[in-house]
Amino acid sequence: MRNGNKIVLVLLVSVLVCLLAALAQAEGKYKLKSGAAGDLCLDCHSDFTAKMQAKYIHTPLAAGDCTGCHNPHASDHGMLLEGDADSICLTCHDNPIPQGAVSQHKVVAEGRCVACHDPHSSANPANLIKRGDELCFSCHEDLGKKVAANKYAHAPVEDDCLTCHDPHAGAENPALLRTAEPALCLDCHSTNGATFKKKHMNYPVEQGRCTTCHDPHGSNSGAILGDYVHDPVANAMCSQCHNAADSSQPFALKTNGYELCQGCHYDMVNEAFARDRMHWPMVDKTGCVNCHNPHASSEPALLLEPQKQLCGSCHQDTIARQERARTRHQPVDDGDCTICHAPHSSDNLFLQQEASTIDTCAQCHDWQTHSTHPIGDKVVDPRNPNVTLDCLSCHRTHGTEYEHFIYYPDVQALCVQCHTKYRR
Repeated sequence: MRNGNKIVLVLLVSVLVCLLAALAQAEGKYKLKSGAAGDLCLDCHSDFTAKMQAKYIHTPLAAGDCTGCHNPHASDHGMLLEGDADSICLTCHDNPIPQGAVSQHKVVAEGRCVACHDPHSSANPANLIKRGDELCFSCHEDLGKKVAANKYAHAPVEDDCLTCHDPHAGAENPALLRTAEPALCLDCHSTNGATFKKKHMNYPVEQGRCTTCHDPHGSNSGAILGDYVHDPVANAMCSQCHNAADSSQPFALKTNGYELCQGCHYDMVNEAFARDRMHWPMVDKTGCVNCHNPHASSEPALLLEPQKQLCGSCHQDTIARQERARTRHQPVDDGDCTICHAPHSSDNLFLQQEASTIDTCAQCHDWQTHSTHPIGDKVVDPRNPNVTLDCLSCHRTHGTEYEHFIYYPDVQALCVQCHTKYRR
C-alpha cells in the first residue's frame, strides 16, 4: 500500500507540475495557449498575411500580440477593441498633445489616430496611411489644390509639411508650427546679405513676421508674396505707411486706424462714414487691419483669411448656429457674408446691403414663385402690431435646427403662431 500511495502521490505531483507549466506558458491576461494571442488569429484573418510583409509593422502585431488591442472573446467596442477607439492608443503611447499646447491638430485632439496611422502596418514610416504631403492634403484639399496650382513654390512645402508643422500639436506656437516666426524662417533664410537688405528697403524685417507679406505655402506672385499685394508693398514704398527704415521705431505707423488708410482710400472711407451704421472694426484704434492685411494676402481684397473664418472670428455664434442648422443657408456655408451684409457700413439694420429684408432675400430667391403669403410694409404681423411681415417672420437667415430655416419643427406649428384658430 505504501508503494501504491507513493505512485499516486508521484502522479498527482506530475499532473500538478504539468498544469503549472501550462499555466506558465499561457499568454497574457486571457491565459491563452501558445500562439492564440496572435499566430492563431492569422489562421482566420488570412488577409493580414500581406500586412505582415509591409515595411513598417505595429509593434504588437510584429510580436504576434493581437490581444494587445483586441479582446479575443467579446467587447463593447467596434472591431472587438479593448477600449474606446479614441483612447486605446494611449494605453501604450504617451499623449502626443503636451499640456497647455497652444494649437492642437483636430484629429489628434479627437483621438482619431487611425485617420493618419494604420494600426497594423504600412509602407510608410510611423505607419502613416499615405506619404507625407499626400496625407495632409487628403484633408486639407483646398490647400493642396492651391499648392499644386502655384506659380512660385516654397521648397519646404514641396518636401514635407512636417518641415514646419508638428502633426500632433504646437506646444508653444499657433498653426502647429514647430518654431515661432521669424525663427522658423531664419532656419533656412539668411538675412545678412546685401541683396536681402536691398529687397526689403533696409527695414529690419528679420525682427517681424514674414507671413505678413509672404505666403509660406507658395503663391502666384514673385518672392512668394501673397497672391494679392498692396500697392505700397508692390512699389517698394514701405515709408508711405511706416517710419523711415533708419528710425528708432521703423515699423511704427505714421497714423493709427482708418486715418492711415484714408490717405489713399479717401472716397471709400468718406462714403462709409456718411452712412448711419458703422461696422465697429472700422472705427477702433486698429481700424482697417482688423480685417485686411496691409501688405499681401492670398485672399481677395487683402482679407486676413477667408470670409467665413474672418467674420466667424467675431460672430462665433452665427457660424456655430449654421453648423447646427438642419438646412444650410448657402451664402453662409460658402462664406459669402457680403452678399447680404455691407462689410464697412450701411444705412440698413444689421448692415444689410438692401434697405428691405425682402429685397435682400430677393437677390437669390424669387419668393413670389414659391409663396403667395402676403408680406411687405403694409402687412402687419398678427403677433406684434409694431412690425410688418417679411421673410424673417418665418425664416431665420443663419439657420435653425429645423428644415428651411423655420423656427418650429414643422410648417403646421409655424403657421398656427399667427393663424390661431387652426391650433389643435
